Amino acid sequence: MDIKDKVIAVTGAGAGIGRSIALELAKKGAELALIDINPPALEETANLCRRGNNGTRSYCCDVSKEPLVEETFNKIVADFGHLNGLINNAGIVRDGLLVKVKDGAVVGKQSMANWQSVIDVNLTGVFLCGREAAAKMISDGSHGVIINISSISRAGNFGQSNYSAAKAGVAAMSVTWAKELARHNIRVAAIAPGFVATPMVMAMKPEARTRITEPTPLKRLGMPEEIAMTVSFIFENDFFTGRVIEVDGGLRL
Repeated sequence: MDIKDKVIAVTGAGAGIGRSIALELAKKGAELALIDINPPALEETANLCRRGNNGTRSYCCDVSKEPLVEETFNKIVADFGHLNGLINNAGIVRDGLLVKVKDGAVVGKQSMANWQSVIDVNLTGVFLCGREAAAKMISDGSHGVIINISSISRAGNFGQSNYSAAKAGVAAMSVTWAKELARHNIRVAAIAPGFVATPMVMAMKPEARTRITEPTPLKRLGMPEEIAMTVSFIFENDFFTGRVIEVDGGLRL
């Protein structure tokens, strides 16, 4: 599908990978519906996209809240007339060991609050936005593309019970949706990034960044723009659906 003039929603567009995806799509002439929970960051991304693309609107939304997601996608279709694509990128991390042990004694446990917050945003949020986008595409008779951002942590990563479980769910939903929605001319795929140079990662101590890059064969972090390029590939390749692309510098967790 040609990206030019297509209406594409991007969640988590305020910074990092989401912002890079938005800028890549704007460069290719997409009409953008940018979604984030952080209004100042969202508007900064929108203004950057508008420099080369006047068809950009922003929507502040907590993707884990069903009424807000329904309202947001209703607004998007009311504003643009239809919807051709969704990039499900919004996500958070709340890392921690399942149980913390010191001197043979359990001194802490991963909290239910941290578990639930990650599941709510990273899994339920993807479900809600994907469901609403698919419903709009089918109702409008639009050919569509849904791309979900998973992670190589879906295979299981130390200290990330919540995040790994959510990202594994995202990958599984992507395959399921591809099978269900193909008859409606909607393709669905996922991208599983490795460690990427987002603001969150770059705020880590240098020694911590070294620990996560050392096992990577390419010996560096990925760039957000490299994930955005993968989004373009999936969107533009009409025979690609139901698969997860790992963009991880050769790292396998």
